[in-house]
Amino acid sequence: MTDLSVLRVADFDPKVKRYWIWGPVVLFTCLIITIPVAILYAIIASFFIDRYLENLSCTLTERTLDIKKGILNKTESTIPLEKITDLQLFQGPIMRYFGLHGFKVETAGQSSGPGGALVNIVGIVDTKAFRTAVLEQRDRLHDRDPAASPRQISAAPSHEPVGGEQVELLREMRDTLARIETHLKGPHEV
Repeated sequence: MTDLSVLRVADFDPKVKRYWIWGPVVLFTCLIITIPVAILYAIIASFFIDRYLENLSCTLTERTLDIKKGILNKTESTIPLEKITDLQLFQGPIMRYFGLHGFKVETAGQSSGPGGALVNIVGIVDTKAFRTAVLEQRDRLHDRDPAASPRQISAAPSHEPVGGEQVELLREMRDTLARIETHLKGPHEV
């Protein structure tokens, strides 16, 4: 595989750390009995979030979107641009307070289950511009290499005349299927 040139590397907003700390703290505090958990979480989370941010990267290359993340279980996702169907922006109330956006990468044939996204990323600086850059590169790739996108298969029947070779091939296939069927039935079912 050839090395692809990097078109854009995402920078992460330092406010994402505060978001990841204060989002759960607000939730724990609302539940009143979990206030001690909120305090403990705020102390411990800071260390782990720093480690997580050190390992977090999102890179746009000519043909892929490369995402790396994780602390103990590190994940590297390489998503071909031609498979990306949408980069959905999202922003909850706490994210809005901190001025952050996130996006979900949705692909054709994704295996994350219904309603899920293949990858979620929160806190990229100027998320909208990064999203636009990814979608524009996907479109440029499609315009430059139409074979890279899924081919359209026509549902209209072919009106080409069937030649002698094709008829002979179809007869051979029919006869072969009949023999297979006979063998599958066995001698007692004939």
